[in-house]
Amino acid sequence: MSDRTTKLYEKIFANNLKWVAEKTANDAHYFERLSKTHDPAFLFIGCADSRVPANEIMGLDPGEVFVHRNVANIVPNTDKNVHSTIQYAVEHLDVQHVIVCGHYGCGGVDAAMQSSDMGQLNGWLHEIRDVYRFHRDELDAIPDPRARTRRLVELNVHEQCINVIKTGFVQKSYDKLGYPIVHGWVYALEDGILHDLEIPFESILKMVREIYRLEG
Repeated sequence: MSDRTTKLYEKIFANNLKWVAEKTANDAHYFERLSKTHDPAFLFIGCADSRVPANEIMGLDPGEVFVHRNVANIVPNTDKNVHSTIQYAVEHLDVQHVIVCGHYGCGGVDAAMQSSDMGQLNGWLHEIRDVYRFHRDELDAIPDPRARTRRLVELNVHEQCINVIKTGFVQKSYDKLGYPIVHGWVYALEDGILHDLEIPFESILKMVREIYRLEG
């Protein structure tokens, strides 16, 4: 590795020790307590973009939010990774809220709007292109490309919320306990503000039960 690469890598461990010192300065037993409990109220499904750190934008500490991230915050019906995360969060961690959080300026959404061959990403981006297809009339009526992309970010979040609600884990838990509630958010990189899209959870759940209902 080059000197610069080595220094960047070594800096991580220096930062870690500084962070540990800051935490224990205020609470000597902070990590001891944290290691003994794992009781987050939130599951955050977000984009892998390095500018969208879940804990920080939510103002939460370690242990308060369970996190799954991937390119463009997708919840494909065939992705065992994200579905395993949802199942674990709902059935074992007993989370009360599931959040799908996109962000304006998402590279995955931008890429999905291009016609270029993206190799391994093609199949993944089809999920976003399907969202475009579902809402093509609305999106094509938006003349400004930036505004059109921002709207697709929002519509993608909405569609992924539906995919979460379709899971048996969420349906069964809600029937039994009255939670989790599924929310759709968008984070604005330009000012750091979270926007609640006010996803109509109950009406989506009603639709899902009519079409995707699970018996037994």
